[in-house]
Amino acid sequence: MSEQSRTLPPEALDAWAATLRQRFDLAEDDVPVAAVLDATRDVANGVARPAAPLGAFVAGLVAGRAGTDPAAITEALEAVAALAAAWED
Repeated sequence: MSEQSRTLPPEALDAWAATLRQRFDLAEDDVPVAAVLDATRDVANGVARPAAPLGAFVAGLVAGRAGTDPAAITEALEAVAALAAAWED
C-alpha cells in the first residue's frame, strides 16, 4: 500500500460512483452514496471496522433480491445501520 492517504476527496468519490453507474447501467437513485457511507460508518463504529464492507454487501444483496426499487436500497441500508446501532458484543 502506498504512503498516500486512502481517503477520497468528494469529487473523486462522485467520479467513482458515476463510473460504477455507467459501467453497470444504473440510475443515480440506484447508488445512494450518502446512505451507503452512513450505513458503513454506523457499522464500522457500532460493530467493527472490518464489518462495514460486509454490512454494505448484505444490504446490496437484500436490496437486489427486493427488486429494482431505489426505496428497497434505502430500506436495506437503514436496516443494517439499525442493527449496528443495537449491536452489543
